[in-house]
Amino acid sequence: MSKDVFKSVAEIERAERKKEEALEKKTSKRGDKARRRSERPSGSGKRVTVDEIIELIRNTFIILAITVVAGGILGLVYEKTKEPIAAMELKTRQNACKKVFITASDFSGSVMDSVVISDETKAEFSGADIKDCIEALGSNGELLGYVIEVVSHEGYGGDIDFYVGVSLDGTVNGISFIEISETAGLGMRADEVLSPQFKNRHADEFKVTKSGSSSSDEIDAISSATITSRAVTGGVNAALIFFRESLEGGVKDE
Repeated sequence: MSKDVFKSVAEIERAERKKEEALEKKTSKRGDKARRRSERPSGSGKRVTVDEIIELIRNTFIILAITVVAGGILGLVYEKTKEPIAAMELKTRQNACKKVFITASDFSGSVMDSVVISDETKAEFSGADIKDCIEALGSNGELLGYVIEVVSHEGYGGDIDFYVGVSLDGTVNGISFIEISETAGLGMRADEVLSPQFKNRHADEFKVTKSGSSSSDEIDAISSATITSRAVTGGVNAALIFFRESLEGGVKDE
C-alpha cells in the first residue's frame, strides 16, 4: 500500500476514536444528571423559602383576624337585637294570653316551678304536654284563672302549640294558637273553625264529632281535617286535666 493510504486509514481510526470518546462523555454526563435527579427529595423538589413561610403565616393570621372580627360583629348584632326580639315575643305572648282571658288586667310570669304534675296526671294527657302556665290576674291582683300552654303532638303536620284560658270554675274561656303547621285550607282553618267553639265552654272532657255538635261537650270537626280537630281537642282536655289535678285551689307547692 502507498504511504498515503496508510495515512488515510490512520486518520479514519483517529476520527472514530474521537467519536467514541465524545459519545462516552455524553453518556457519562447523562448518567450523572440521572443520578442527581434520583438523589433529589420526593415531591416537586422545590424548596420552600423563608419568604414563602412568612407569607403563609401572614395569610393565616389575616384569615384568623377576619374570623375574629366577623364573630365580634355577629355578637354585637345579637346583643343589640336580643332585647327587641325578646320584647316582641313577650308582646306576642301577652296578646295571645289576652285573647284567651279578656277579663284579665295582668298576667304573672310562669308558675310551672311551683306546680306538681304527678306521673298519673301525665299519663292522662292524650298525646300532649303542658309547656307553661301563667296566672291571669284581675285589676286588684286577684287570681281569675290560668293561661295554660299546651303542645299537642298529634297534629297532621306536626306539633300544635297553643294557649288555653281556664277560669277558676273550670270554664274554658278560649284558645289561641302560637304555632301550627297543618295543611293549608284544611287543618290550618283551626283558628277559624275550632277557636270559636271553645269560647266560654264548660265540660269535664270535650269530644269531636263529624255530624254537628249537639251538646256542650261536643266540638264540630273541621271538614276533611279530623286529625287536626282531635289533636286540638285532646290538647284542651289535657289543659283541663292539668287544671283540675294540679292547679285547682291555687298553685300547689312541692
